[in-house]
Amino acid sequence: MKKWILFSLFTAAVLPVFAQEITPAHRERAAALTAQMTLQEKITFVAGFRDGFHIAPIERLGIPEVRLADGPQGVRNNTRSTLFACGVAAAASWNPELVNKMGIALGQDARARGVHVLLGPGVNIYRSPLCGRNFEYFGEDPFLAAETAVAYIQGVQSQGVMATVKHFALNNLEYDRHHTNSIADERTINEIYFPAFKAAVERGHVASVMTSYNLVNGVHSAENPYLIGETLRGKWNFQGFTMSDWTSTYSPVLLMQDGVDLEMPRGFCFNEETLSPLLERGVVTEAQLDAKVQRILQTYLAFGFLDRDQLDSSIPEDNPYSREVAYQLAGESIVLLKNDGILPLGRRQKIALSGPRADSIPCGGGSGAVDPLYAVSLRDGLNQIGARIQEDAPVEILALGFDSNTEKENSDRSFSLPDGQEALVDEALAKGHKVVLVVNAGGAADLSRLESKANAILWAWYPGQEGGKALAEILYGRINPSGRLPMSFPRALEDNPSQPYYLPADPVSKRGHSVKPSVYAEGVFVGYRGYKSVLPLYPFGYGLSYTEFSYGPLTVQPSGDGFDVTLEIRNTGKMDGAETVQLFVHEDHPLVPRPERELKAFRKVFIGKGQTQKVVLHLPREAFAWYDSSLHGWRVVPGTFTLEAGASATDIRGSVIVTITE
Repeated sequence: MKKWILFSLFTAAVLPVFAQEITPAHRERAAALTAQMTLQEKITFVAGFRDGFHIAPIERLGIPEVRLADGPQGVRNNTRSTLFACGVAAAASWNPELVNKMGIALGQDARARGVHVLLGPGVNIYRSPLCGRNFEYFGEDPFLAAETAVAYIQGVQSQGVMATVKHFALNNLEYDRHHTNSIADERTINEIYFPAFKAAVERGHVASVMTSYNLVNGVHSAENPYLIGETLRGKWNFQGFTMSDWTSTYSPVLLMQDGVDLEMPRGFCFNEETLSPLLERGVVTEAQLDAKVQRILQTYLAFGFLDRDQLDSSIPEDNPYSREVAYQLAGESIVLLKNDGILPLGRRQKIALSGPRADSIPCGGGSGAVDPLYAVSLRDGLNQIGARIQEDAPVEILALGFDSNTEKENSDRSFSLPDGQEALVDEALAKGHKVVLVVNAGGAADLSRLESKANAILWAWYPGQEGGKALAEILYGRINPSGRLPMSFPRALEDNPSQPYYLPADPVSKRGHSVKPSVYAEGVFVGYRGYKSVLPLYPFGYGLSYTEFSYGPLTVQPSGDGFDVTLEIRNTGKMDGAETVQLFVHEDHPLVPRPERELKAFRKVFIGKGQTQKVVLHLPREAFAWYDSSLHGWRVVPGTFTLEAGASATDIRGSVIVTITE
């Protein structure tokens, strides 16, 4: 297996690591600065400035103009930069340490351009394959999404750049997103849709939270007291600042009372003409405005924005460290879904290469799109390793899938591949070729016809600027594929547990707006949790390797506030490789309906051929909890639980029973 070596003068060890937590001293200094600001300055400060990607300076107080930029997989907005593999690909690596390096590289890229606030990561749960922004997010499981998000945020913020976790909350479709009312019960919200945000706040110490376009249980997210006041600031003690997604604000009064601190991209509600009369009549107060200003300033201070320049000219815009991380992330995220033995290709194997994605590296569209400094297409990558490409011989590599026109922000996508692509497979088969599919997509697509026809399938996601290089090396066995699915692939769209409820119902009128209810009637049974009578085509956690692994028996012992689960993994094949051990929890006699299994720990381990490695996975007490809506909190019921270790949600290799006491 290829050994990964990151080399650069611009590693995290060279650059200073910045504080991420807001201290009492930061709050005191922010309060003092706020007291010195005029009312007009305060109003200007809490709304987007200039091009909508800046926050206004208060020069007389030494408060700089702050620059914001998309996005989750590369710095954009009037710049070119490193294009990393997309968010769902990062989750598919199942490697938080690598995602942390991605965050560090993103932070360095931001500093090289003078960017203060990076508008990522996106952590909304993958509820359906149709959501146009699935490619930005971290898959269908809240635990995997949380672990990935924390690693990403800590990496970005270690470089003195604020991360922004988004879109809070229940933003799980793009279709008519301004007018969709996400309706879910308290347990579902807390068990499925909140954990990644909660972890971002409590463990990642994220600087900023961006709200979503949709309504949540009848109230727009940017002005939702349950989301912002009760949950973020109350239960989770969030000390940073909140911002609206662009043009997602409606009521100046609600925004002032318990809404976001920063309105973007400009002051539609937070402007002097609107707020002055409300302040004069006492409908809203200057103290409410002061609180918003202070929260923004105290976050500035925690990141040193008033005490140093954000632009770090010692970091090149084409950063060698970022290049290497982008390459490693591409290599570890690509998932081998099917292989009849055709892969890896022999060194002298002649191949044909065709398909709409052969000569470019696609990216999802909208704010997640990045203009890279360069990109290596699949054809480029194959040429770099000396592959023997010709028009016609016996193996045809077909590069298919979506792109920024067919999978993007502000619209949902089809489950089927874009028009005409399935026909290309039939044409290749008619020539008598063997077919290897390389598919770019942000989530599952319809493989019901193609799965049985193709000899091998590589799910490439949107792999970033180094994607063609990584793909070529996987095809020829220079890299052993180690990506695993962060979502389930249904055999048919109707098999997805959310499909009967996904699209919004007929609109109703609310405050002069047409609002479409989207009821989360599947509850906590999202993704692999909801597959019961029908198995998915490819399950959550699935991915093939060019080698094989055997699992030893599980042993368990009490440790701290929970248990340590130990097992040995042996590489029994002929090639070095990586296995992702997944640990699921099942409550044997639950008081309420619970999924058959829930991911609560995982570990990716690299093992040489013929070698064995011991894996220890810790389960804290909270891994056994469920959310009790009657108590408005988490609850662990004493009893027996089955712990299952496996290579996917349906490939369980061993189990052990533990007992939880009071």
